[in-house]
Amino acid sequence: MPTLSRANGASNWSAYSTDKSIDMSKLTITQIHSQIKCPKRQKDNLKALGLGRIGKFVVVEGTPQVRGMVEKVHHLVSVKEA
Repeated sequence: MPTLSRANGASNWSAYSTDKSIDMSKLTITQIHSQIKCPKRQKDNLKALGLGRIGKFVVVEGTPQVRGMVEKVHHLVSVKEA
């Protein structure tokens, strides 16, 4: 973990840059199973991913947040690198 120091009251957050030049892969996520009898948290994850019906698919950036959401509902969806 980089060490952050304060110089003259200003913090150095350059180590945690949100540079968009990092190439994130695209993921194609398709819902293949029903959300009936799934816990509400899993239904909410599907909704946040833009899914909700069997056969519906979305193409999203492969960020760690999205990959974590997919991992929580991996038994309901199929994922392909786009």
